[in-house]
Amino acid sequence: MNSSKSPGLAGFGVLKNTTCHTEKKISVFFSIIFMTVGILSNSLAIVILMKAYQRFRQKSKASFLLLASGLVVTDLFGHLINGAIAVFVYASDKDWIRFNQSNILCSVFGICMVFFGLCPLFLGSVMAVERCIGVTKPIFHSTKMTSRHVKMMLTMVCLFAVLIALLPILRFRAYQIQASRTWCFYKTEHVEDWEDRFYLLLFSCLGFLALAISFLCNAVTGITLLRVKFKSQQRQGRSHHFEMIIQLLAIMCVSCICWSPFLVTMARIGINEGRSKETCETILFALRMATWNQILDPWVYILLRKAVLKNLYKITSGCCGVHVINLHMWELSSIKNSLKVAAISESPASSKQINLQPLSSMGQ
Repeated sequence: MNSSKSPGLAGFGVLKNTTCHTEKKISVFFSIIFMTVGILSNSLAIVILMKAYQRFRQKSKASFLLLASGLVVTDLFGHLINGAIAVFVYASDKDWIRFNQSNILCSVFGICMVFFGLCPLFLGSVMAVERCIGVTKPIFHSTKMTSRHVKMMLTMVCLFAVLIALLPILRFRAYQIQASRTWCFYKTEHVEDWEDRFYLLLFSCLGFLALAISFLCNAVTGITLLRVKFKSQQRQGRSHHFEMIIQLLAIMCVSCICWSPFLVTMARIGINEGRSKETCETILFALRMATWNQILDPWVYILLRKAVLKNLYKITSGCCGVHVINLHMWELSSIKNSLKVAAISESPASSKQINLQPLSSMGQ
C-alpha cells in the first residue's frame, strides 16, 4: 500500500500516515451548501447573461457576453462535478481503498480539479484581452471578433486546459490522494522527482500568468476609457464599456484574492521540493479559498449590472441627501448631451453660457 508505482494503488501512499483530519458531518454539510449555492448562483447568472446576449447579439458587447457565459458555465460544471465527487467521498467516510481500487475516481477528480481551476482563470484573461481590443482597436474588434471567432477562442481555451489536466495521465503519473483524504491533485507530499515539481510549478505559473494578463489588459482598457472621456467629454456609446470594465475588475479582484493562496502554496511546494513546510491544514484552507472563486464569479454579473448599479446610486444619493440627477453615463445614447457638447465646442467663448439655456429647452 505504500508503493506509488503500482497503477492500481498509485494514490494510496498518503493514506498510511494521515495527520490532517476533517469532521465528517460538518464537512459534508458545508460541501453540500457550497455546491448548492454555487449551482444556483451560476444558473441565475447564466439566465441573466443569455438574456443580455439576445439583446446585444449584433453589437460589440456580444463577444464579451459570450465569453462571460462560458466562464459561468465552466464554474457551474465545476461545482456540479467536483462537488458531487467530494460529497460522495465524505459520505463514504473517505475510504478510498474500498471504492477506488483502480485509482480511476482519483484520476477523474484530479483532472477535474486542474481543469476547473485553470479554465476560469484563462477565460478571465481572455475576456480582459477581448475588452482591451474592443476599446483600443474598435474597427479590428468589429471585423475580427465575431461570434464564430469567440466560440473558437472558447474551444481553444478549454482544450488547452484539458491538455494541462491530462498531462500527468499521458506521462503515466497518477494523481495523488491528498493528506486530508478528501480530494486528489498533483503530488504535494515528499516531492522529490523533477516531474512532480514541474506539474506544481506549471499550474502555479499558468495561474499567475492569467492573472497578470488580466491586470495588464484591464489597466490599459481603463486608462484608454478615461482618456477618451476626459478628452472628448462625450459619454455617447461608452456606458457599456464602463459596465464591462467594472465587471472585469471585480472578476480580477475576486480571482486574485481567492486563488493567490493556493497558487502560492503550490509554487512553494514545487520550489522547496521535499523540504516544504506546508501543512495539510494550510493546503486545505487555500483550496477552500479557491473554491469561493466559483461562488463569487456569478455574483459579479448578478450585482454589477447597469440597472442594479443605477438603483444603488439613487439609494446612496438619497440616503446622503444628494439630489439625484439624470444619469447620462448609463445612457447608450444621449442626444441632449451630444447637442450640448457640440454647441459648446462650436460657439464663441463669450457666448457659451448664454446659449446653454435655449439648448437645454431644445433637448427637452
